[in-house]
Amino acid sequence: MSPRVLVRKLRASAIVPRYQSEHAAGLDLHAAIDQPISIAPGATARVGTGLAVAIPPGFEGQVRPRSGLADRHSVTLTNSPGTIDSDFRGECVLLVINHGREPFTITSGDRIAQLVVAPVARAELVEVDELPATARGAGGFGSTGTT
Repeated sequence: MSPRVLVRKLRASAIVPRYQSEHAAGLDLHAAIDQPISIAPGATARVGTGLAVAIPPGFEGQVRPRSGLADRHSVTLTNSPGTIDSDFRGECVLLVINHGREPFTITSGDRIAQLVVAPVARAELVEVDELPATARGAGGFGSTGTT
């Protein structure tokens, strides 16, 4: 069964997300802003969607970049993926960064990110004095090979 996500428009210009293809995993999130936002190279901006959502318990909303913006303009999200918890009811705001060499302008209605609704497992944490041994052990970055 698909989770039911309630969507509330906070601004008249807000666009309710929708899947752009039959098998798309993400729902496109659009900017809902009063005036265009120009993001200089290396700069960040908060971009409102004009939407609040109610993600059902047992799920989260993962806010992810759009690959086309990253490919064509080097524009992505600073906290990717961002998480919308099931108990959050505020506006979904996108934290956008311009890694490109030219300013990038966002206007109201532009598709900026995507929302993936995914199940969440809540872990039971057990404090112990030692962890079970593995072949990798405490090997960190690059410890399993260079390729």
